[in-house]
Amino acid sequence: MQTEGAVAGTGSPIAQAADPTGSRRRETGATSARSLLLTVLGEFARLRGVPIWTATLVSALGALGVEEKAARQALARTAAEGVLEAGRVGRRTRWTLSAPGERLLADGAGRIYGFMREQPRWDGRWIVLAVTVPETRRQLRHRLRTRLMWAGLGSPAPGLWVVPDPSRLDEVVGIVEDLGIGDSAMCWVGPVAPVGDPAAIVRAAWPLADVEAAYHEFVARFSGRSVAGRGLAGLQAAFVAQVELVQAWRRFPFLDPALPAELLDRDWPGPRAAAVFLRQHQAWHRRAQAHWQRLCGDAEG
Repeated sequence: MQTEGAVAGTGSPIAQAADPTGSRRRETGATSARSLLLTVLGEFARLRGVPIWTATLVSALGALGVEEKAARQALARTAAEGVLEAGRVGRRTRWTLSAPGERLLADGAGRIYGFMREQPRWDGRWIVLAVTVPETRRQLRHRLRTRLMWAGLGSPAPGLWVVPDPSRLDEVVGIVEDLGIGDSAMCWVGPVAPVGDPAAIVRAAWPLADVEAAYHEFVARFSGRSVAGRGLAGLQAAFVAQVELVQAWRRFPFLDPALPAELLDRDWPGPRAAAVFLRQHQAWHRRAQAHWQRLCGDAEG
């Protein structure tokens, strides 16, 4: 989900939807109107591919508990950061995704829906990135940290980033190039030498106990959950449930480095949680989309 123009900054809402920036702890905090808006855009607006009236988005966020003022502020911020483009029709406004926003949301959807669906065999190699960014360049340090974390890397020591997945090398190189820090970075790919303990590296680089607890919480919250209500109430309930499901799941590609089984000392709950996500999403998808289409139709009237 990486970046161009105004969308590239870590403050961008598209970066937070497709590339949940900030920190692992911040991502688990309270859901914002902007975050919900990006989920709605990714789950519904992007698939339909037509301009959306302000009233549609305000109504959709209202169903999710967002007050109208906060919804309009989220729209304005998202547009100001280059994700949405406004078009006037008389006194009314309708919105379309910008080209960068479309690409980034599509990439985010690929990560969200593909995450944990398969665990390829590990060939024993790691990517090791050593990079130095001065303390005085805090914004750059933040952008580097959040983008490397999204790529699955962990930091076992200051200035050192690792991930046991050589297939991510192009992404890592792209991050370094995009941020213009190639002169202060070095990168290697290869097996671990017989010095040190890989398990200790894993413990230092990633808070796996916290991630495991988050998976168990996700499974407990959504496994077997049903949507109550018939007619329009049932459609809205499915819409709300699907947004809540995606909101809860989308953080995991950022939280979990998807380590190979050889580096895990436990029965990892990620694949089980992914199965719950896909099953529940499929169960609610048709009715959730029907509710969105109804909102779009109401706004046209």
